[in-house]
Amino acid sequence: MRVETPCLVLDMEKVHQNLQRMADICKRNHCALRPHTKTHKIPQLAKLQLEYGAAGITVAKLSEAEVMAAHGITDIFMAYPLVGESRIRRALELAKKIRLICATDCYESAEAISRACVAEGMTLELRLEVDTGMRRTGIPYDRAPEEADAVAALPGICLQGIFTFRGMIYDGKTDLDLRKCGLQEGEIMVALAEKIRAGGIPLQDVSVGSTPTGEFCAEVPGVTEIRPGTYIFQDMMQVNTHACESTVDSVAATVWTQVVSHCKPEVIVVDSGCKSLSTDAAPGKFPYSLQSYGSVVGHPELCLTRLSEEHGMLDLDQPDSSIRTGDILKIIPNHICPTVNLYDYVYLMRDQEIYGKYEVAARGRNT
Repeated sequence: MRVETPCLVLDMEKVHQNLQRMADICKRNHCALRPHTKTHKIPQLAKLQLEYGAAGITVAKLSEAEVMAAHGITDIFMAYPLVGESRIRRALELAKKIRLICATDCYESAEAISRACVAEGMTLELRLEVDTGMRRTGIPYDRAPEEADAVAALPGICLQGIFTFRGMIYDGKTDLDLRKCGLQEGEIMVALAEKIRAGGIPLQDVSVGSTPTGEFCAEVPGVTEIRPGTYIFQDMMQVNTHACESTVDSVAATVWTQVVSHCKPEVIVVDSGCKSLSTDAAPGKFPYSLQSYGSVVGHPELCLTRLSEEHGMLDLDQPDSSIRTGDILKIIPNHICPTVNLYDYVYLMRDQEIYGKYEVAARGRNT
């Protein structure tokens, strides 16, 4: 199959290897896997994750959940606060068709959900999000038991569990010791769940973990579920932190790009700019030790230092590169999740041959 650059290509042998690795981790630790599909936004890959033993999937936004449900996936956790009258109505309509677990981080938003549930004569499963150091969404940790009591008392609400996204944070600071970070994340959430249960709320799930920390969170007794996303493809952030045994050889997704100019000896220009590669994980950004906007496979002498919309500029550290105009290069993105969202399709490769493609069906579904 012929492809035009820039394009995103998946090595499906590596995809299967990555899925098996995470499935083995969860099975070994008797912990459920609910992968975050915001990484790929592709129903076929979500179904593949279910085939590898996932208990359900995680999405970021309600529109992603709607796409996945339309393709037959029936157990979805939306790990994002459900806020706004129209979104609540949409969520309840979806919850009539599938198991949809929603999220809240405060009584105010939970109360609005409760009113809508009562009006519809239904009960919605909710999880309370807890801030364990990211300082993003989530009720502050020390206020969580009180908030859980208030939310659980609302009619039309089943407070099913608690969850957090902590990343590589240990004692409030970023740390590259992933095991230490993951164990602490799991332990503090299990301790919180025990406090909440002691107040009479029968929490079912303690949901934690990302690709960097998930395998270690899963070791903590009382953690019922982990939600890694990037592990299916890996990227340079994971390679540089060695997350989930990630190496360059485990990276399954690469951007294929063509050299469009090499008329100046010190720079090579390719047809992948910021409309083809994500720029949120920029060079020099701690803690990932990134040296460029992506790593060129097989060419350590090249450094992707600049991006404009349609151009990527590769600096050479030696003037006698064998690369010529028209050559195809493969770039490992720093951050694969927003990179996937830049493409309508991903191409599938096996034994170094392109054999098909998947639509990125939930691309741009951000509502």
